[in-house]
Amino acid sequence: MRNVSKTAALRGATTVDVDTKDALDQAILELFETLSQENRIEEKDILYIMFTQTSDLKSRNPAAALRASGYATDIPLFCSQEPEINGMMEKVLRILIVFKTSIGTLKPVYLRRACNLRPDFAN
Repeated sequence: MRNVSKTAALRGATTVDVDTKDALDQAILELFETLSQENRIEEKDILYIMFTQTSDLKSRNPAAALRASGYATDIPLFCSQEPEINGMMEKVLRILIVFKTSIGTLKPVYLRRACNLRPDFAN
């Protein structure tokens, strides 16, 4: 049995090239699975997940995308829009997973063009 001793928050981001339901579904699934695999997150240990998306993404809510993939059916999910800032990167999806873990060092995940947001965490 695993010793789950602390609450942790882990973030990540990805981008899409086009605002379509399929593109958002694929991007959210890839981001969630990569974060989960790289940090050995088990779904039963997740307390909640928060998402943000830039205002140019209107075809799909990231929480709906994750649920459509079969994940997070019993986990509270929350979505909001990123504040609009001059010069901000377009078509960005961000995630914050709050969960219980025994792992000391966690690895944030930044995929696709989002690796430019945090080159120190780029995958």
